[in-house]
Amino acid sequence: MTDNTHHPHQCLSQFEKLSQYLDKELDELTCQDIERHVGECIACRVCLETLKRTVMLCHTIEKDQEPVPGAFARHLKETIDTLCRHSST
Repeated sequence: MTDNTHHPHQCLSQFEKLSQYLDKELDELTCQDIERHVGECIACRVCLETLKRTVMLCHTIEKDQEPVPGAFARHLKETIDTLCRHSST
């Protein structure tokens, strides 16, 4: 069941933890909170799935390839952040 009454600041708060969530770096209570929010919020669910696919793609890049330039990585993160904020409003 979805609840469209949550506030965008909740989405941003959850978005900031998604990378740590995927890396299993958060405590169980925080993980449950994220899972509950993602279950109720389609925008955050899309962000999480996009991040999962991005991580999988990064893991498939061969080790001897050039690393992603820092400027590109920052731009990608900013773009994803912007898209998530716009989709949650």
